[in-house]
Amino acid sequence: MNSWRAYVVWGIGVFGYLVAVLQRTSFGVVGLEAAERFHVGGAVLSAFTVLQLVVYASLQIPVGLLVDRFGSRIMVSAGAVFMALGQLQIAVAETTVTGIIGRMLVGMGDAMTFVSVLRLVPLWFDGRRAPLMSQLTGVIGQLGQLVSVIPFLALLHAAGWSQAFMTLAALSLVVIVLVLALLRNAPAGAPAAQSESPEGTRALLAAAWRQPGTRLGMWSHFTVQFSGNVFALMWGFPFMVAGQGFDSTVAAGLMSFFVAVAILAGPPMGRFVARHPLRRSTLVLGISTLTALAWTAVLVVPGRAPLWLMAVLVAVLALGGPASMIGFDFARTFNPSHRLGTATGIVNIGGFVAALLTMFLVGYLLDLQHALGLSPQGVYSLDAFRVALAVQLLVLGAGAFALVRVRRKVRRALAAQNVRVPLLRELWADYRARRRR
Repeated sequence: MNSWRAYVVWGIGVFGYLVAVLQRTSFGVVGLEAAERFHVGGAVLSAFTVLQLVVYASLQIPVGLLVDRFGSRIMVSAGAVFMALGQLQIAVAETTVTGIIGRMLVGMGDAMTFVSVLRLVPLWFDGRRAPLMSQLTGVIGQLGQLVSVIPFLALLHAAGWSQAFMTLAALSLVVIVLVLALLRNAPAGAPAAQSESPEGTRALLAAAWRQPGTRLGMWSHFTVQFSGNVFALMWGFPFMVAGQGFDSTVAAGLMSFFVAVAILAGPPMGRFVARHPLRRSTLVLGISTLTALAWTAVLVVPGRAPLWLMAVLVAVLALGGPASMIGFDFARTFNPSHRLGTATGIVNIGGFVAALLTMFLVGYLLDLQHALGLSPQGVYSLDAFRVALAVQLLVLGAGAFALVRVRRKVRRALAAQNVRVPLLRELWADYRARRRR
């Protein structure tokens, strides 16, 4: 553990995750090109990413069980195989059905990657280094979105659709070779992972779900993460280019800014959660409120939004990524170790279910307005986007309502253990008293 080989193994795993994020987000920057290639409207276009995320979300719990049984090496390489097949399918697809099948294969491979890579950390690094390595895993992996925004989009415009997606497939082949050659599940002599939990699978799922802390994590993930995913994976690029009229280079720059803010916000947010564990849900609600305010400002401003306002929206949406990790922290602190993988899978489902639901609703509302003659300037006009993207405010409200309700149950359970969550005004009074001293 902690050896040079540990860093090599971890580095190969993180490279595999970076490529998975690249594969996941690649379709989000080619939405307009995809609509032209497959001759589809907003609802069908959103189905490409919605069904990809349906597959991703539905596999979270099964993948957690499989990686405990077979190890990270098999699961990361299997995920890369599915993503390579999916991108090859997209490269040659000329019909909607074949294109959607390709995205579903990408979602299947993507679902196998993050949990498998994260499992390497506690096996190759001791308790002092594991938290930092876990944080770096997420941060470095998110650079894959930056690759999809700049080099991949440039390659698409220079070489064409098929060549660009075949290049993505080739990257997954590189991952397969590196993983099979260099990645190992654990150091030599490490004890084998327990393949079965003390509870059966059904009982394990039921126990994790009954724990209010698990549901608090799920609703936190649901509320704070989905809007950034909707923007980055599907509708952000079409909204900025077709709706707001920004040049594709400016839109790519804003997407890059999205990634940069998410990376920079991660460590400070992690330190806040470590110092103030009883304020985790308050932070989630605060960022969700900022998200609602930023979207409202962009959607109601007369005419096209100024660049600075779009940059503010992008920055706020980017905070949702690191903030969504708070949901996994709830799963960790409220569940025993043998239920942690299952609880983590339940939490991870929350944000992606909200994202896929919202992506579909946005596409459906764009098409509906066009069919009713309410958007004479086209399906992707600014006025049509204003109405369609406003549906996010309803999803935000529903998530915040559910979060507050389950938070009350969690706090009642904490009170039964003589753990009281102080009111914010009490904290402020205590802070002022310390300052006076």
